[in-house]
Amino acid sequence: MATLEAPVRPARANLHSGPFVSEPFFDFRNEENARRMRAAIAKVRGQLGHEYDLVIGGKRVKTTDKIKSLNPAKPSEIVGIHQKAVREHVEPAMNAALKAFESWSRTSVEERAGLLFRVGDLLRQRKMEYMAWLVFEVSKNWVEADADISETIDFCEFYAREALRLSKVQPPIQLPGERDTLVYIPLGVGAVIPPWNFPCAIMAGMTLASIVSGNTVILKPSSDSPTIAAKFMDLLEEAGMPEGVVNFCPGSGATFGDAVVAHPKTRFIAFTGSREVGLNINKVAANQAPGQLWIKRTILEMGGKDAIIVDADGDIDSAVEGVAAAAFGFQGQKCSACSRAIVDERVYDKFLQQLKARVEKIQVGDPAENANIGAVINEGSMKTILGYIEQGKKDGRLLTGGERATEAGEGYFIKPTIFADIPPKSKLEQEEIFGPVLAVIKARGFDHALEIANDTEFGLTGAVYTSSRDKVERAIREFHVGNLYINRKCTGAMVGAHPFGGFNMSGTDSKSGGPDYLYLFTQAKSIGEKIV
Repeated sequence: MATLEAPVRPARANLHSGPFVSEPFFDFRNEENARRMRAAIAKVRGQLGHEYDLVIGGKRVKTTDKIKSLNPAKPSEIVGIHQKAVREHVEPAMNAALKAFESWSRTSVEERAGLLFRVGDLLRQRKMEYMAWLVFEVSKNWVEADADISETIDFCEFYAREALRLSKVQPPIQLPGERDTLVYIPLGVGAVIPPWNFPCAIMAGMTLASIVSGNTVILKPSSDSPTIAAKFMDLLEEAGMPEGVVNFCPGSGATFGDAVVAHPKTRFIAFTGSREVGLNINKVAANQAPGQLWIKRTILEMGGKDAIIVDADGDIDSAVEGVAAAAFGFQGQKCSACSRAIVDERVYDKFLQQLKARVEKIQVGDPAENANIGAVINEGSMKTILGYIEQGKKDGRLLTGGERATEAGEGYFIKPTIFADIPPKSKLEQEEIFGPVLAVIKARGFDHALEIANDTEFGLTGAVYTSSRDKVERAIREFHVGNLYINRKCTGAMVGAHPFGGFNMSGTDSKSGGPDYLYLFTQAKSIGEKIV
């Protein structure tokens, strides 16, 4: 599927000096790149099923209960076996993080940034190997895995540079007779709770932003993707991270995660996941626990119900490609995925005809063989998505898909599914599905399209296909999303160029990968010193 291919970025020169440059993607049309990727997959396949320990204060810890990470494309295959952190591990992890904070918070910003640069260098050297882990653990095809690991490298490079920049910020006014300075100091111990869908990039991004700012971390990766997090923990240690700066604790959200969030010594929580869990974290964090001296800071990204508006004067061919890529890339399992196409009635039938033909060319299968899309993350997710599909058959017109792709194998494969004639306010039009299901809604015109697009509780990403400059300006003013794209798909935010985060129930608009992100992990201290 050509539109799911990532654009080739320019080659990087003079690493760590000069301005930030995005990590280039591989072109798998090049047979040498394809050969190297197949070799990486073969290497990782030989390492599946290994057991990984908790890491608390640099010490390896085993537990009785285990977490088994399975390959969604082949659930009989165990990717990794992990120790399961429970409530009794909260205090040891917190004590290790507090102890490490005493020295790490006073470590120079140059040394902290240097750690991130070294991690990025190591990851760049082993990029395809880490991509292969994503193929097995979360069923990403080669291109999606490349985008995930490239973004992780970008976070290493970008946040290191941002920390160095922030260390040199000064107040805009110097009063006569004073030496006025402004310093950004770390907050303390943070809980980092990432999702499974970008199990390296988001996990690493929140962790790296925390530690480059001088904080220490209790990292609780998703139980669906702990292996790639364990591999990233290995990189941190190899790069020279001191003991206790990051404490690796996969475990249940309802036991270990909730207890860390509620702990009086937790200073901030960085979370990406569902609206329900994010709101509960916000609620728990708002309560002052005995011994708690601060208002806990929450950095929350909670999903979306993202729409692409196709206007009558837009380029229909481009819109079809953009919608297909944004709706079905990585099985629609992105908070930025297009789950609603809102199409002007004047081009509605033509758009549907072309989209149906385009989507039916998408290959579903094992991502190890680089199929266009792989399996959804687990059996529970598959059942939920199939439930939405049954609802869609009642509310709209099934255009294509609508069932499991059993021919693809034993995994949790679902055919890319399009429903036409979905009414506004219906379940499929309002609720986040997080799967390969697209609702197409007919609009009477651009005003009506904007009204439909804004009429959900979310506000993460959106896109508009139009040739009208006036409509572009209106979308910029009135389309209420954190990330708006014009005449391109609504997925694929790039670090630095597209700071990422949304409005309303999509979260706190944290803008990861942007110039103000590290402010969220620091507090500003203003110093006015009289010159004597």
